[in-house]
Amino acid sequence: MIGDQSNQPNQCSIFHLMKRYLLAHDVGTSGNKATLFTVDGELVNSITYPYETTFFNYNWAEQNPDDWWKAVCHSTQELVRGIDVDEIAAVSFSGHMMGCLCVDKNGTPLRNCIIYCDQRAQKEAQAILSQISQQDFYRIVGHRANESYSLEKLMWVKNNEPEVYKQTYKMLHAKDYIIFKLTGVMVSDFSDASGTNAFDLNTFTWSDKIIDIAGVDRSMFPELKKSTDVAGTITAQAAHATGLKAGTPVVVGGGDGSCAGIGVGCIRTGLAYNYLGSSSWIALMVDKPVYDEKMRVMNWAHTIPYALQPSGTMQTAGGSYNWLKNEICTQEVKEAEARGISPYELINETIAQSVPGAHGILFLPYLLGERTPRWNPNAKGAFIGLNLSHKRADVLRAVMEGITYNLQLILSIFRQRMPIDTITVIGGGAKGAIWRQMMADIYDARILKPNYLEEATSMGAAIIGGVGVGAFPDFNVVDRFIKIESECLPNRENQRQYQKMMPIFDKCYYALEEIYQDLAKV
Repeated sequence: MIGDQSNQPNQCSIFHLMKRYLLAHDVGTSGNKATLFTVDGELVNSITYPYETTFFNYNWAEQNPDDWWKAVCHSTQELVRGIDVDEIAAVSFSGHMMGCLCVDKNGTPLRNCIIYCDQRAQKEAQAILSQISQQDFYRIVGHRANESYSLEKLMWVKNNEPEVYKQTYKMLHAKDYIIFKLTGVMVSDFSDASGTNAFDLNTFTWSDKIIDIAGVDRSMFPELKKSTDVAGTITAQAAHATGLKAGTPVVVGGGDGSCAGIGVGCIRTGLAYNYLGSSSWIALMVDKPVYDEKMRVMNWAHTIPYALQPSGTMQTAGGSYNWLKNEICTQEVKEAEARGISPYELINETIAQSVPGAHGILFLPYLLGERTPRWNPNAKGAFIGLNLSHKRADVLRAVMEGITYNLQLILSIFRQRMPIDTITVIGGGAKGAIWRQMMADIYDARILKPNYLEEATSMGAAIIGGVGVGAFPDFNVVDRFIKIESECLPNRENQRQYQKMMPIFDKCYYALEEIYQDLAKV
């Protein structure tokens, strides 16, 4: 098996082998999901505490880190109610990646966190490329120089908020900040570090070369740990705020994408999964980077120490679906509220009234620019092919299909290097049978739905916590947690229609590419 999966002996191991629970937090885009698992793999409870993202200036996006901390405190208090907290073996984390949170020496945030989908640092990305080629940069960090990443955002802070930069002691990610609030220690892990664009995937260390090119202070990057390392223990102050027991070990955990890889069982070479949330990615586990000639996909450090997880990520997958709900499906929202059900159930019922290919409507799901495979912060959403014969169901179906077409483009890049015939899907978008069948048809793959969809990421963090304190010998324990509940196989008739639509979808983007640039100037 790839990577150092075994738990190294530590002072926690023997003591915590007999503990009963693992607590994990997934600090996500729309809220914090807290989950409590037994060491036998049973989900005891799951609680989500929402918070807001502020979108402004066309493509800027920020979150208040105090909201993360409040969410962790409230969700923990509620989750452990009635539980003997002395039985919690470890607390661990996953969190959204590629952020930039500047804190001072006391760990006090100096500004809101600039999150992963923020696109303001385009000039900073170009400044890097004035000193190193995109190809050479990609070979070091596994990613393009791009405004999506933490390094470029820190450069933006230096260039535009010099007083904030001057006071910055460390740049942290979401889960790193919560670890600090719980333990007083500022650390990060390989997986989150690989989302900064300042991490050398060849050496698993911060890249002094890239940091020097960026012109930022090397000391602002936190100490690196393996995801399975114990960062510290719950302080008395944090125990009072959360309801946890002081002295409980806090295991570092990792970025949400890599934790999700654990939570779906992507722990062996060549296994693939598709996370379908606000953003969406397709990822797999390998022992060496997958370098794409066109640099359309990225390479990340896995939460399994020293393994790698190449992936392709689109900006607004579930985000496009959520926009559809909020802006177009207001009648479904009202009806669902009256009936006490999810509006997505009603939206899916409407989508089912259309046909594969949505009677010729295409939707480009680029509502916040795009990463894979376009790498264009100025890309825009569009409906193409509308005529007077189209029904509302066709428009709704086109949105879901457009998201899936874009994900298929990502999948096709990986298939140039290895066969992929089975994909496990997780995230809120994986709940709907109609979407899973659509993925099977468009991906031409067997689609597996596990028992945990929205908890898979935090479950991955819980497993990391268990390995970290010695409750589990290695990551093979994931088989104790995961059960496949259903599968979808491709429908050949549907596939014939999608095979006609896919190349037209791709052409639509390129036909509008110059227009996107013109719109960005308006």
